[in-house]
Amino acid sequence: MAKVESFTLDHTKVHAPYVRLITEEQGAHGDVISNYDLRLVQPNEEAIPTAGLHTIEHLLAGLLRDRLTGVIDCSPFGCRTGFHLITWGSHSTEDVAKALKSSLEAIANDIEWKDVQGTTAESCGNWRDHSLFSAKAWANTILDQKISTDPYVRQTI
Repeated sequence: MAKVESFTLDHTKVHAPYVRLITEEQGAHGDVISNYDLRLVQPNEEAIPTAGLHTIEHLLAGLLRDRLTGVIDCSPFGCRTGFHLITWGSHSTEDVAKALKSSLEAIANDIEWKDVQGTTAESCGNWRDHSLFSAKAWANTILDQKISTDPYVRQTI
């Protein structure tokens, strides 16, 4: 079985919240795809409740696309500590961290329920499992801790 880089990361050594470039892959035609670790809470110490994480996921899907070029996908980790962000091309961890910070600020301060996409049975596979209240509370908690551009040494933006 192929080794997955994310599973070789020593989760006991990192200091969340942070943005980390996991890998950049180059396709056969020269296209570059980048995978980032958007770690919102400290692994093995905290986990964002499913409903709040689900709402953050739906909001980041649009908000990050408004702030970064080439966003392909933003998917939650099963451990509920953050997200994978997949993009076409390369972005610095500082640019990604700034886009994440701005998105979390929007969630905390500006977003209303009507702004959350994908909250009906037709548009979401588990539409009842959302909490904007939880998403806003966690966005504030993460913003209070500040987002680092390095997983090991706090270099906050």
